[in-house]
Amino acid sequence: MTKPKYTISDLRKACSGDKIKWSSHALKRLRERHIKLSDFTNCILTGQIIEFYPDDYRTPSCLVCGISTDQKTLHTVSGFDGEYIYAVTAYFPSDNEWEPDYKTRKVNSK
Repeated sequence: MTKPKYTISDLRKACSGDKIKWSSHALKRLRERHIKLSDFTNCILTGQIIEFYPDDYRTPSCLVCGISTDQKTLHTVSGFDGEYIYAVTAYFPSDNEWEPDYKTRKVNSK
């Protein structure tokens, strides 16, 4: 993993300060997948960064593995500019693509 420009603590601080900008894409995906906004924030508050995408469009982004409000493993993708979190998407990880820890991608999972 590329060394992140920020830490999970930075994301948690922004999340606790209600500094999340919700894109229409993120809201659509959450609605389709029956993921609540509180699930997204709880994932960040309980999770850890498992992948970092420093060259993402607009801001560096990352994949966080955490827990939803109903105790299911959840992945969130969001950008961060040092002040605001930019929600991109969230999903419940698939057993076909992730190892049992849901933090390690399976090799040749497609």
